Amino acid sequence: MDLYEHQARQLFEEHGIVVPRAEVTDSPKRAREIARRLGGRVVVKAQVKTGGRGKAGGVKLAADPAAAELTARQILGTDIKGHTVGTVMLAQPVDIAEEFYVSYVLDRAAGRFLAIASAQGGTEIEEVAATRPEAVARIPVDPAEGVTSATAARIAEAAGLPPRTVDVLVRLWEVLTRADALLVEVNPLVRTGDGRIMALDGKVTLDDNARFRQTRWGAEGAAHDDPLEEAAAAKGLNYVKLDGEVGIIGNGAGLVMSTLDVVAGCGARPANFLDIGGGASAQVMSDGLSVILSDPAVKSVFVNVFGGITACDAVADGIVRALDTVRPTKPLVVRLDGNNAARGRAILDARAHPLVEQATTMDGAASRVARLATT
Repeated sequence: MDLYEHQARQLFEEHGIVVPRAEVTDSPKRAREIARRLGGRVVVKAQVKTGGRGKAGGVKLAADPAAAELTARQILGTDIKGHTVGTVMLAQPVDIAEEFYVSYVLDRAAGRFLAIASAQGGTEIEEVAATRPEAVARIPVDPAEGVTSATAARIAEAAGLPPRTVDVLVRLWEVLTRADALLVEVNPLVRTGDGRIMALDGKVTLDDNARFRQTRWGAEGAAHDDPLEEAAAAKGLNYVKLDGEVGIIGNGAGLVMSTLDVVAGCGARPANFLDIGGGASAQVMSDGLSVILSDPAVKSVFVNVFGGITACDAVADGIVRALDTVRPTKPLVVRLDGNNAARGRAILDARAHPLVEQATTMDGAASRVARLATT
């Protein structure tokens, strides 16, 4: 479960990490009052669980309380990557001398955490990581040992961070462990003009398996997750939203993961993970397609099913049902193999929908769906 920025800030403050004064509201009029309390000039920030808010117009500087009200009115209700802005946070601006990037993230493959840090923080950190990987330090962290002052000093030295960040690195690790987090990120962590180290932004992802221990975030988090994930959960679907353009449906987690890799290898980005399970009915198939086709980022859809317990004719029935219900404007590439595959292909042939085509191999289908999404 992702936390909102203001929730992450709350965790930071509780662990002694300095953040600018800020308040949250869903009202433009109250935004004016908050700006007045904070000194007049404020940064207005959309509170949504996605990145890229600044480039999407969700972070703006307001010069005075009247401008804060106008800016809040402009941001509230807007759409940022499929997330409707319901609240804004108003924060005191900070005199920034330097910007850094720091995070702890779970490295599942290695069975440990990874500290990632750079002296080149800010909105272009992704570009820095891609074009100058040597500027981003990646330090393994043994969960049993954690981040001691000595470990934090090694991280800071490797990343070129000033010594005063060491204490913050230790405290961020405390946030991660005590909040049952899988990710704790600060971008930017800054040195102010008067030498203070402050967290200007925060991203925290909690382990869903620890919700019973982190109930303080449960109500708001459950009500405001990604809207597509929320819609999928309501239908009982195993769905995860990703930042791509190819919708993916498969039966079985292993097959779906392989499909993601094959699509990425063809030069396209998966838009989601959706496993319809081993005994998926036509209704499940229809529900899955409905969710994926409602994603505005999706440009094409790959349905990859190997019939074992799942009969391919049931999958085909579900696709036909979804086509009649959703009326898609995006092309689908379907690969059916295994149990009742011939019957399933015949059902799709009989429907003869102009946006549906079939492929006989997984690689061929992935290549075709990638071309459809990128041309």
